[in-house]
Amino acid sequence: MTHRWFDGTPRPRVLAHRGLLTAADIAHGVVENSFTAVSAAHAAGAQYVESDCHLTADGTVVLFHDDDLTRVTGDPRRVAEVTVRELDALMSSRGGLITLEQALEAFPTVRFNLDVKAKDAAAEVGRLVAPHAHRVLLTSFSDRRRRDALAAAEQTGRDIRPATSAGSATIARVLAALSVRSSALVRSALAGVDALQVPERQDRLRIVTPRLIAAAHRHGVEVHVWTVNDPADMRRFVAMGVDGLVTDRADLALSIVCE
Repeated sequence: MTHRWFDGTPRPRVLAHRGLLTAADIAHGVVENSFTAVSAAHAAGAQYVESDCHLTADGTVVLFHDDDLTRVTGDPRRVAEVTVRELDALMSSRGGLITLEQALEAFPTVRFNLDVKAKDAAAEVGRLVAPHAHRVLLTSFSDRRRRDALAAAEQTGRDIRPATSAGSATIARVLAALSVRSSALVRSALAGVDALQVPERQDRLRIVTPRLIAAAHRHGVEVHVWTVNDPADMRRFVAMGVDGLVTDRADLALSIVCE
């Protein structure tokens, strides 16, 4: 049965990658994964927002991609070394910090695609998303971290678990099964997975192919491609039959998928 995260929205789905930064926002110093960036994605009509989860020194889950603050704020410390109050001050001129709890409460109609970046964040992410499981998809490059977050959500006793997409090891198993043309191995690798969220290529290996899409669809699994910002690429993937585009240009992608 299809998870409610997918219900009632047309394909291909547009997933706003770390929110949306308009030209005006960038000119004013607004950064990705900020409250302003998520607000802009929502205002542009994006029903899905992709973001990332880290844990601060005082145990708050925040939407932040990198392990450290250097690229986004110029501060060399790691997210795990600062308090939420310190991070809030650093982000105040950059669009505003947004915690996971704030995101879920402030944007009750948005469906979140959350990448658990830090091992220590998994349990708290799972606990926080449990009441919102119908509109959350959990993922991670680490299958173990992804499963830990799912397990924490399920331990709350809610009647629905979050949706989930495969980690790197599971994706490797799927690709290996396809290479030996084993439908049984593909089915086994995809068990418990709702989506494959993958780049078009990994180094010289082409990942997104008609064969992968067809195999995933046979087992009720969607294929979402990241990160797609070029209009020609968007149209090409739509023509291939992918189910979702993860993009920094959600505004542009929304106009293209509606053509």
